[in-house]
Amino acid sequence: MSHLELNRAAYGRMVNAGSPFSKVATDEECQQPLKTLDGRGWLPPSVANLDVLCLAAGGGWQSILYATAGARVTVVDLSPDMLRLDEREAARRGLRVKTLEASMDSLHMLADASFDIVHQPVSTCYVPDICAVYKEVARLLRDDGLYISQHKQPTSLQIVERDPQDRYVIGVKYYHEGPLPPVGDKSYREPNAVEFLHRWEDLVGGLARAGLCLEDLREPCRAKPKALPGEIGHRGMYQPPYVRMKARRSRRVTVETKPASRLWTP
Repeated sequence: MSHLELNRAAYGRMVNAGSPFSKVATDEECQQPLKTLDGRGWLPPSVANLDVLCLAAGGGWQSILYATAGARVTVVDLSPDMLRLDEREAARRGLRVKTLEASMDSLHMLADASFDIVHQPVSTCYVPDICAVYKEVARLLRDDGLYISQHKQPTSLQIVERDPQDRYVIGVKYYHEGPLPPVGDKSYREPNAVEFLHRWEDLVGGLARAGLCLEDLREPCRAKPKALPGEIGHRGMYQPPYVRMKARRSRRVTVETKPASRLWTP
């Protein structure tokens, strides 16, 4: 089976098991949807009548919050089970949300420059080429369009176990190619999913190469000083698992080239 088929099946099982990834937006969260979505002030004061793509974001959370705030929402996800949650919650709340089952790195069915905002939770670890995702995001965004995304840091995916001294061991090579091997420490690995490590040169450099300008970068804190060894908060004291980035689509400029003038004669 391909990584797409395996990851689709993995998320189907997670939905059926009541995973936190399938937690839908609550009534309380919908009272202040933009505040729920954005604790850093990255979003504009209003998203009313903006076109928003919730990329690889099925599950009835992001799409519902954006739609509640007045945006025209399209949500793309590989998992039909996750998308059914978006459809169910949108119908229950009387909202309009368009759903599309597709892989984040192949969005040919969506038109160029058709979105004002692309918002993507942690998900690029499920595809081998993050630059292909960035290329699609840049194509789909309008001039000055906003791209908010979160990713797994490479070091987090290199950790394989916790040793007898409660130290976290890096056992996957930084230049590892292909699907990641099974590991003992599964703190930030989804069960039965196929994941890939993306290096910083592509996580950040890939944005620039795609025409996306980085405006801010944060490392969400998952550290808990009183956490016990083996708990997620304990590992977070030693290694931040995620990186969150705010980027913007550069203006599309057509440059008219002319033959270079000869400055000297041999």
